[in-house]
Amino acid sequence: MSCRWCDTPYTWDWQGVSDSGVSYDPKVELHRRPVSSVAEELTALGVDLIVISGGEPLSQQARLLPLVETLLGAGMEVEFETNGTRVPDSRLVRPGVRFNVSPKLAHSGDPARRRIVPQALRQFATTPGTTFKFVCRTVADLDEVSVLAADFGIESVWVMPEGQSPDDIDKHMQELVSSVIDRGWNVTTRLHTLVWGHKRGV
Repeated sequence: MSCRWCDTPYTWDWQGVSDSGVSYDPKVELHRRPVSSVAEELTALGVDLIVISGGEPLSQQARLLPLVETLLGAGMEVEFETNGTRVPDSRLVRPGVRFNVSPKLAHSGDPARRRIVPQALRQFATTPGTTFKFVCRTVADLDEVSVLAADFGIESVWVMPEGQSPDDIDKHMQELVSSVIDRGWNVTTRLHTLVWGHKRGV
């Protein structure tokens, strides 16, 4: 996806189409590393859960399988943050692996044919432990979420306010929260933005 407001543009924006307007060089940003090296670094963190995000991590899910196997073997759990445009490999649908699916809505700027993949969304909706998270700005966005939830049988709905600053997040949260609760959905914030803002991790 190339949504206008997506964060971590250095993982995907090679043309400068995001709100930042900055383009990044994949030769600088992307690095080949052996699975053993990545697994060693992650297991050394001493945590129980590793979240694999992107860009879109399921675009290279076959390459991630050995890493997932290693992490599971070390007693860790794995969560994929995905935009729901790729059908998950059946070898990833297993105990210890879960999916956080965040389909992009119309306000992302991406055309529906790119951001809504019915086969993938139906698969995720029937995969145990899957959660759907929708980034919203206005109450009108919630109507779009309602349609997607009905069309694809989505039951676990979380709404996150869009925003790349604490002020924007608070503004959208205040506009959305009552309607989200009225619909019986869950609401969450953008904790990473509230804590670190736009600061890039190492």
